[in-house]
Amino acid sequence: MSAAAGTGPATAAPATPCPAGPAPMLPAGFVAATASAAIKKPGRQDMALLRCPAGATLAAVYTTNQVCAAPVQLSRRRLRESRGHCAALLVNSGCANAATGERGMAAAIELTDAVARACDVAPEAIQSNSTGVIGVQLPLDRMLAQVPGMAASAAGGSIEPFARAIMTTDTYPKWSSRTVDHGGRRCTVVGCAKGAGMIHPNMATMIAVLATDATLGPAELDGHLRAAVDRSFHRISIDGDTSTNDSVFALASGATAAPEGGFPAEAMRTAFKDVARELALMIVRDGEGYERGIHVRVTGAPSDADALTVARTVASSLLVRCAVTGGDPNWGRILAAAGRGGVRLDLDDVALSVGGVALFVRGGPADTPLAAREAAFRAPMVEVDLAVGTGPGADEFISCGLTKAYVELNADYTT
Repeated sequence: MSAAAGTGPATAAPATPCPAGPAPMLPAGFVAATASAAIKKPGRQDMALLRCPAGATLAAVYTTNQVCAAPVQLSRRRLRESRGHCAALLVNSGCANAATGERGMAAAIELTDAVARACDVAPEAIQSNSTGVIGVQLPLDRMLAQVPGMAASAAGGSIEPFARAIMTTDTYPKWSSRTVDHGGRRCTVVGCAKGAGMIHPNMATMIAVLATDATLGPAELDGHLRAAVDRSFHRISIDGDTSTNDSVFALASGATAAPEGGFPAEAMRTAFKDVARELALMIVRDGEGYERGIHVRVTGAPSDADALTVARTVASSLLVRCAVTGGDPNWGRILAAAGRGGVRLDLDDVALSVGGVALFVRGGPADTPLAAREAAFRAPMVEVDLAVGTGPGADEFISCGLTKAYVELNADYTT
């Protein structure tokens, strides 16, 4: 992956380590480039282009926020028009191009039309998104000037420059990959994501891209994507705010020859799920002001949907999150949150443990030493297991503590 002409190499910033380990290579059939348009800060790569010169199958899941950014509105329409085909994806950081009116939509169209011309494809084959501050116009002239060079210089290689160029308040880039072997053939699923604040996906300025060199039709790719998103990005929250720009894009180049009968559908679905879940956990661990996480697992609910409702209510509770931040074993807040979730439960059937330490059983507090309770609430990931009955429903939700650093960062975000 290279930078656009005249911008210099899109190298990784050495001061920013990545807990994900070495970055994976782009799957066969994909090339990419980054560029600097000084959208918010001069001197950093803030535009990223992913191309599939031979064309790719496309599936995408977009934000349900009704204050929806111009590039998301445009991409949603073009996904329908292209019937699941994509030649390139353009993402910029530093400006969300949301709540920007007719001028913002015109800018989104002009940018993607410029990419289409540079790549010699139809405009409906171009997807785009933006991330950053809401209500600010894009520096269109500076961005348009970068497009021809990006399209011309796009090359295969590491996904790292692309992942870094789409970051905003992230402290490190996020990537993951899996391989699927079958019949002597191997394909890869590679993903990257950005997101550290405004994360409460409901399909957060969260953007994720999953790419594979397997051959997948639009319906099959869409099925894999939705299954992956449901078990990953839809199970996390940092602050309860669904972004105007949430999007997860999935592209399949078909560049790797498939074995007879193709790659097994279940193996492909598992690979997509594993990549998406790994990215989602990285987003939580990089949450603005992050100190420790909360992983809530609920069992015994009347249904899986009920279990998810309880898990999400507990993990999103401000009081629970504050207790986790302080390492305070105030477990009554967990029960209180579960009780207001709208799912019928009987305290005599409820059991609560944190970090394997029993806290509430058979309708009353467990006789557990204070030191054990404190240790459970001070773990890097506070593991909450809550049985709410004897039903078959089970699910999980992941969040993090609410810290002073989060409040300070978001109190001064634009100033």
